[in-house]
Order: sequence, then structure tokens, then C-alpha cells
Amino acid sequence: MGTDSVIIGFVAGSLVAAGVAVFVYYRQKKTANERVQERCRIAEREQALKLEELKSRQELAFEKRMAELERDFKDREIELRGREDEAVSALVSIEKERDVLDRRGRDLDEKFEKLDSRKDQLRELTSEYRSRLQEIGQASMESAREQLIELAKRECEDEIRELKNDILGRSEKEIEGEARKTLIACMQRLSALPHEDVTATIVQLPSEDMKGRIIGREGRNIKSFESMTGTTLLIDETPDSVLISSFDPVRRETARVALESLVKDGRIHPSSIEEAVKQAEIDVKQSVVDSGEDSLRRLRLSRMHPEIVAALGGLRLRLSNNQNSLEHSLEVANLCALMASELQLDTDIAKRCGLLHDIGKVLDEEHEGSHAVAGAYFLKRLGSETPEVVNSVAAHHGEVPAESPYVGLVMIADSVSAMRPGVRADSLDGYLQRVRSLEDIASSVEGVTEAYAIQAGREIRVIVCPNKISEADAALLSRKIRRQIEDEMQYPGTIKVTVVREQRFEETAK
Repeated sequence: MGTDSVIIGFVAGSLVAAGVAVFVYYRQKKTANERVQERCRIAEREQALKLEELKSRQELAFEKRMAELERDFKDREIELRGREDEAVSALVSIEKERDVLDRRGRDLDEKFEKLDSRKDQLRELTSEYRSRLQEIGQASMESAREQLIELAKRECEDEIRELKNDILGRSEKEIEGEARKTLIACMQRLSALPHEDVTATIVQLPSEDMKGRIIGREGRNIKSFESMTGTTLLIDETPDSVLISSFDPVRRETARVALESLVKDGRIHPSSIEEAVKQAEIDVKQSVVDSGEDSLRRLRLSRMHPEIVAALGGLRLRLSNNQNSLEHSLEVANLCALMASELQLDTDIAKRCGLLHDIGKVLDEEHEGSHAVAGAYFLKRLGSETPEVVNSVAAHHGEVPAESPYVGLVMIADSVSAMRPGVRADSLDGYLQRVRSLEDIASSVEGVTEAYAIQAGREIRVIVCPNKISEADAALLSRKIRRQIEDEMQYPGTIKVTVVREQRFEETAK
């Protein structure tokens, strides 16, 4: 019995141990399966997160690309409009030249008719002279004297006319000299610094950590800022600074004010960005109005219509060949006032004409026509300015006839302000392109051997072959090049065309 109980106990223990082992095995197997499933779930979540991140990056890149394409589209649309305006102005100039040629043709026809009539008169005079000689032989001394005086008057008509033209020509030269002296005196009294700006604005940051806060998680903050302001933020390795880029100066200024406000406040998220941008738009509009009122105070002018003041202040945010449009208008106004005082004209009207001559540059696309015509229509619609001011704005580029001497003052002051050395900065690419275009235009004309652009593109020297081009042809060639430059190029100021025709003969004595 003792041995059986031991065996039974051993068998029972073995069965229990085997059961425990089986239980432990299945338990471990279940735990391992659960761990594998957990790892699979973790891997799936990580893959889903990576896919979401990749999707967000692609969406951000797609939106940036769409914004760039929209900006390119707008730029090209503006360029096409500019070309359309240039084509319209070219057609107008062609029509004017055609009218001039028609007038010249009519003048030549009249001159030929006069020559024919003059020949007939000479024949009549010859026959009359012969008959008079026969009469003189039979006439008294007094009647012969009167007839000779009358004949001398008729024969000296051309000499008297040439003498008259010579005297009038000298008077015009004296008047031109006096006008030049007056203009130089006015220019010497005015001293203004050239104002240059670029298409990007730099905003200083208190620390490098602020760049990460501006970008935000997954780029949400920078994306929100760019979409609300219509600008592009460039964040690179430059320490403690962010670059705001935009071709629209109003948007760039609004973005600068909003970003400086956000950096100062320290709280940067989409809702605070929206509030800052709205407040910045209000501040920029107010600063534009303040700039317009400050311009009136600087010129000591009476108050203007509020819409004119706001438009005038908008010139501060616009450039023309890197020259600030508001500073240019103030300079033109001062020049007009100085010249008006020398000519004993109303200086207040002259100031208003000069200050408002480029007001059309701030008007949107709803105002049709060039900036001169649109600006004049804008002033006329408001009805607060005199007819002299409206006509000066409309006619300062010669698009409509001048009705007062103030138009001439604005045209001269505008040219002087725009052509001062250094006031309008050209890029190196633009300068090289202008020089190449000048040389290409001159070289394309038949008979030209060499062409050189000098004086920073202000003059083109053309060397022609003397065997192919005569002296008369050289004069015509210079006019042809000048017209081609006027038709095909856009440039500030004037370009002088010099045609050189020379022939050299060399011999060597031995």
C-alpha cells in the first residue's frame, strides 16, 4: 500500500506538473501573440502618422506652388496690360507722325504751287519791266523814281523776310537762354536726396527661438500669415531676422506692421495672426492718410478732398524705377513753385499741379486709361481742384492739349526730378539689357559697321562704312536709328545718337 500510494502520488504530481507546464506554455503563447498584435498596431499607427505628415507636406507644397503660380499670373497680367498700353501709345504716336507727314506733304504741295505761281509772276514782272523801261524813256523824273522804288521793294522782299527771320531767331535764342538760367537757378535752390527701396523688407527678431514660433507646428502659423497678408516669409540662416517679400508695397507694409506686432506680443497662432493683420491694415491706412496730410503741411497748402489726401499718401508706398513716388511728387511741386515765382505765376496752383501730377498711379484697374488721364478724371470727378490743376495732370505726358502754362512747368519739373543723376537706380541686369538693345538696334541697320553704347546708355556711337553711306544718308540713318529706339525701347531721359562717317588713306614712305 505504501508503494502504491507513492506511485499514485508521483503520477498525480507528474500530471499536475504537466498540466501546469501546458498552462504556462499556452499562457506564454497567448502573451506573445498579444505582443505581436500590439506591435502591429503600433506599426500601423506610425505608418498612418507618417502618411498624414507626408500628406500635409504635399498639401503645403501644393498651396505654395499655387500661390506662386497666382503671383506669376498676376505679374504677367500686369505686364500684358503694360504692353497693351504701350501698343496703344505707339499707335497714337504713329497717328501723330502720320498727321505730321500729311501736313508736311500739304505744305510741300503748297510750296510747289507757290513756286509755280512765282514763276508766272516772274514772267509777268519781266514783261512788265520791259514795258516800264519803254515808259521810263518817255516818263518824267519823279514818276521814274517812284517806279524804281516800287521795283526795288518787290525785288528785296526775300532779303527783308530773311532779315526778319534772323532777328526773330536771335530773340528765340535769347529767350531760351533766359529760360535755362531760370531753370538752373530753381534747381540749385532745391536739394533732395534720392530715395531707394527694394521689394523685400527685413524684420528684426529678439532671438532665434522666435523663428520656430513664427513657423508653428507643421508650418501652420507661417502658412496662415502668408495667406492673410498675400506675402512670402523667407526664413533662412540669417541671425535674428525674417525677410518679407512681395511686389505689392501695401501688402508688404501691412505684413511688416503685423509681424512686428506679433513678435512684440509673443503670442503667435492663427487667431492672433488674423487680429494682428486686421489691425495692421487699419494702421497702414491711417499712416497713408497721415503721409498725405504731412505732404500738404510740408508744401503749406490748404486742405484737399479726403479721397485725394488718401490717394496722395498712397504714393509713399509706390516706386518708379526705385524712386519713391511721393518724394518725387513733392520735389516736382517745389520745382513748379520756384519756377512759377520766377515767371510771376500763382505758386499755390503750381504746387498743386506738381503734387498731384502722378496721383493716377495709386488708382486701381477700375480707372481706365493711363495714369495721367485716370488721375485727371479722378480729380475732375471729385470737383475740388481747379481746371488748371486737372489739365496739368492730364497733359503732363502730352496725351491731351495744354490749356495753361502750368502744364509746361509740370513737364519740365517732372523731367528734372526723374533725370537727376542717382535718383533712379537701375539694376545691373536692366542696365546691361539696355546697352545690348541699343547696340543691337544700331547694328541691325544696313551700312553700320560698329556700334558702341557709352555714357551709361545715354549715347550710342555708330560707325558707318563711307563707301556705302553718303553724308546725306548718314543724316537719314541717324534719324532712322533714333525712331527705332523710340519705338522699341523704354528708357528714362534721352538717348543721343551719333553717326561717325570717316574715310582714311594711308601710305608708307620708304
